Amino acid sequence: MKKILLATLCNISMLTGYAQETLYNQNAAGHLQLTPAGASHLAGLPLRCMQKEFPYKTGVTFSDSSLVTDPKVYHPAFYGCYDWHSSVHGHWMLVRLLKSFPDLPEAATIRTKLAENLTASNIHVEQRIYFNKENKGFERIYGWSWLLQLQRELLTWKDPLGQTLSHNVQPLAQQFSSAYIAFLDKLVYPIRVGEHTNLAFGLRLAWDYAVTAQDTALQTAIRKAALRFYAQDKDCPISWEPGGYDFLSPCLEEADLMWRIMPASQYTTWVKEFLPGLFTTPITILSTAQVKDRTDGKLVHLDGLNLSRAWCLYGIARHVDQNQEAIKQLAHHHLEAALPHVASGDYAGEHWLGSFAVYSLTIENNDR
Repeated sequence: MKKILLATLCNISMLTGYAQETLYNQNAAGHLQLTPAGASHLAGLPLRCMQKEFPYKTGVTFSDSSLVTDPKVYHPAFYGCYDWHSSVHGHWMLVRLLKSFPDLPEAATIRTKLAENLTASNIHVEQRIYFNKENKGFERIYGWSWLLQLQRELLTWKDPLGQTLSHNVQPLAQQFSSAYIAFLDKLVYPIRVGEHTNLAFGLRLAWDYAVTAQDTALQTAIRKAALRFYAQDKDCPISWEPGGYDFLSPCLEEADLMWRIMPASQYTTWVKEFLPGLFTTPITILSTAQVKDRTDGKLVHLDGLNLSRAWCLYGIARHVDQNQEAIKQLAHHHLEAALPHVASGDYAGEHWLGSFAVYSLTIENNDR
């Protein structure tokens, strides 16, 4: 494993132009983690696109001609990085990097761009799209959840800029909290897919926000929904994964949500029945996903799947009493498969994969 890891790190260095610098290393607990050089390199990905208007993919429904205009007009905060949700988690990524590496060479640029985009007036305009009945569900579930995660990151940033920006973003976060509560009350069936509308992934991000923000109403709604949808699940069909366009694992996202919801002893029993393949020796499930064309915006999703599988496996490993090291090694294997391709040189992946890489590489210290 050490030889594989060393080879991977060398490949990453060569691919990204840092001939002598390691962008990632292994900490004492055995997790891969960002180095300052790696943080600086990945910060460059959202910095290049967060204020780049085009190309842009809108998810807005045009009920009349008023929205037939530049997306920046109705998305003045989150108009870059190809689509709304990628812009949101690009902002999240930059905040987390600043918090983890305050001396980044890009720190001043990051702070300037965050302050320019996340103004109170810009957030107010962002809210308006949801007043249109055809767009009440715009960016549900994925975008809502990443906005809440961005607000969580701002709320825990002990910096005057973080306090200002969290104050600015809070009205939209509260709007999504209320919308989530109303939506979960009406939702009859869980959404088990490997893309943006995956419910378990959305709920885990929203839950972490609700805990930090002490949003007890949202916590209650999420707990009720998670138990209603998932508490009786057994034998998740993980052999069906991945789908060709997946960037999330329906089985693993559910398992990573439920340790947040269930008491520890109950979770241990539940997860062994839900994913028994994680508790065999050796683990034989979950081969890394393969990508044949990183210029294809859908096919490159599978690089993201390897990263999201890793963060789920790390979370699961921390909350079980058996096979922890083997599950961690499976997480490593997925990270090693994806990290060399985060900065592929093609916008199809670069506008969003950096966020997934940073989330995976910093989760040990931020999301217990």
